Amino acid sequence: MFHRIFKLILAGLFIIAGIWQISEDYVGNGIFLIILAAIPIFLYYKNEFILLAFLKLRKQDFQGAQKWLAYIKNPDTALVRKQRGYYNYLHGIMLSQTNLIQAEKYFKKAIEFGLSMDMDLAVAKLNLAGVALTRRRKLEATNLLNEAKKLDKHNMLKEQITMMKEQMKKM
Repeated sequence: MFHRIFKLILAGLFIIAGIWQISEDYVGNGIFLIILAAIPIFLYYKNEFILLAFLKLRKQDFQGAQKWLAYIKNPDTALVRKQRGYYNYLHGIMLSQTNLIQAEKYFKKAIEFGLSMDMDLAVAKLNLAGVALTRRRKLEATNLLNEAKKLDKHNMLKEQITMMKEQMKKM
């Protein structure tokens, strides 16, 4: 993994080389280099290992996703704030299968750092509501479920939310 400053320096060098090529009447090369500078800029905002971990999670390969996340050695310095949110979000999803107490910590950190998409935030809050429900914190679970319902604009989590509300009524 390249440090995030290195990615910006690399993009700057591509842009400078592209401008130089255009000034030397090699317009095609210059345009190509300027377009090529978009790749490191994109990877500055979207970490490559987090993207690969998301791809593994789509295939339900938790070990593969864990392997890609393990390549990020120091997430506090290597990642931007939103990336740290997704780093913790992915860890929370993987740990929610086995260790709910640790998953709760990761989901709380993910919400603290922020997630770009409302759907991801809704899933994190829904999982936190599930953890609160298992720990008999009904008020906290109700608040988190209501927040998740507000964030779920396309009703993709409607079944899970109603199922969790039914479980709360039984308590």
